Amino acid sequence: MAYYIFTGTPKDLDLVQDAVNEHLKEKLNVKLKLIPIAFGEYEQKMNLMLTSNEKLDLVVSSSHFGFDSKVAKGQFQPLDELIEKYGQHITEVVDPDVLDASKVNGERYGVPTMRDQASWLTGLLRTDLIEKYSLDTSNIKQLADLEPLLKTVKDNEGYAPFIGSARGALMFDALGDVNFIGVLPNYDNDLKVVNAYDLPEYEAVLKMMRKWYQDGLIPKDAATSKDTAQDLAKANRAFAWTWPGKPGIAQQESLKASREVVSFPLNEYPAITTASAQSVMWSIPQQSEHPDKAMQVLDLLYTDKELIDLLNWGIEGKHYVKATDLGDNMIRFPDGVDATNSGYNINVGYFWGNQFISYVFEGDDPKLWEEMDNFNKSALKSKALGFVFDVTPVTTEYAAVSSVVGQYRNALEVGAVDPEVVLPEFRSRLKEAGVDKIIAEKQKQLDAWAQANK
Repeated sequence: MAYYIFTGTPKDLDLVQDAVNEHLKEKLNVKLKLIPIAFGEYEQKMNLMLTSNEKLDLVVSSSHFGFDSKVAKGQFQPLDELIEKYGQHITEVVDPDVLDASKVNGERYGVPTMRDQASWLTGLLRTDLIEKYSLDTSNIKQLADLEPLLKTVKDNEGYAPFIGSARGALMFDALGDVNFIGVLPNYDNDLKVVNAYDLPEYEAVLKMMRKWYQDGLIPKDAATSKDTAQDLAKANRAFAWTWPGKPGIAQQESLKASREVVSFPLNEYPAITTASAQSVMWSIPQQSEHPDKAMQVLDLLYTDKELIDLLNWGIEGKHYVKATDLGDNMIRFPDGVDATNSGYNINVGYFWGNQFISYVFEGDDPKLWEEMDNFNKSALKSKALGFVFDVTPVTTEYAAVSSVVGQYRNALEVGAVDPEVVLPEFRSRLKEAGVDKIIAEKQKQLDAWAQANK
């Protein structure tokens, strides 16, 4: 079972794995090997594991890690029959629209977890520096509003304080495509697909990021660094970063960074898209020798609170204790244990099937999961929720365009290059690689999907 983490491999991983296996032996007579991978290395290592036929039965898949292209390459198994046979709890818990968001050509290839299925861009800011410099946060409504605070921290602390990019600042449905090749502005646009990189608002936010980069608000190595924002904040080398927002995000990021942070929405409203539904899923790799057992383990993660809490929080008494003074479902660190010395403090609860039945950690609202459920229900549903683009008809062009995106986008979006010069070149290269053909194919498939789902 492979998944990414932000905190480094926990020293008590083997202890937790043993406890998980003792639990699973009684339930399913299986043993599970846990394979946590550093977030910055996940895409590369996952691709290597999938292409080298390494033993692998369950893997965190995501629109952020090329889910569609992995399906197109045949690297994930279709799941409909397995869900029907062994995934009854999954279908009872997961919203059918969200579950269908993993369909490609009518077949599901992933199982979304119960978590923040809606998304909006959120800014995370360290509380200690807000207080130290009496920073005014009352007017933060969008990414641009962070600039005066970033300047104050940079001038006084002497480092580039912002870890983030232009990505996420614009409100559009990327139609399940991590490369943003054809999007729906404002999650609707009458289902007319456009090139995200041609949008004037995209160019405007690139120019802002370029200014921040030149002003020293963004690290000079931002385009190539593998350091996470949380690690940099922990090392006192970051003040602010961006992340997909949800109820409880500040507490989650505070634990990851070992520093207290506060959160501010940077979009007008949250929305559920195919991509946000796909942002954390479990898939069964093609090389799995035990897909039936893999699905049975996965199904347990949607109803088995003990298993979920073991994987997320570790062992009761050693890594956490119940905090009954705060509520029936609340936990905290044991005496003498904190985020810096715990042997198991991974904070990726959104991985483990149904997060809504797990414990809530001290510092979060006891009603966090109720709030999260309401957050999902109140979000705007994209007009194309459930549409998944099949790249097969344009595989050659998609590979070429993806390569161009990989060459240009990151440097542009962190301000490392001048958009006045590089953006026109990027757009030209996209056209040469076949972006218009891909968008036309995506439009054709979206029109067919809309007709079939009237």
